[in-house]
Amino acid sequence: MSSGRGGGQPGMKIGRLVLPGPGPTERDAARLCARLALLYDGGADAVVCDAGAVTAPGLGAVEVLARLRLAARGRGAFTVTGAGPALRALLGLVGLSELLGEPEEREPPGGVEEGVEPDDLPV
Repeated sequence: MSSGRGGGQPGMKIGRLVLPGPGPTERDAARLCARLALLYDGGADAVVCDAGAVTAPGLGAVEVLARLRLAARGRGAFTVTGAGPALRALLGLVGLSELLGEPEEREPPGGVEEGVEPDDLPV
């Protein structure tokens, strides 16, 4: 756990929280939430959660990240970095992919058809 300036907006204090590997469990949630609160109480405007050590994510990792997201609500920005493919896929399945700071891929609204130009090649 550390904090410093950098990334984000000028003058913004960024805290850093590291998830334990290979996979955090629900037993880690309370301790990590307490660390998160200390970062915000210490003046962090945003917290970046490093998930690089999470190589075997499971439901414990999902619970930890969901609880961290709830603990951060209303206190400042909270994003996850360093997530590997397995954790990214798991977060996508449970609807927490916004934690990765990436826009979600969405289907176009129903009833919307793609326009066809006269010079388009037939499929």
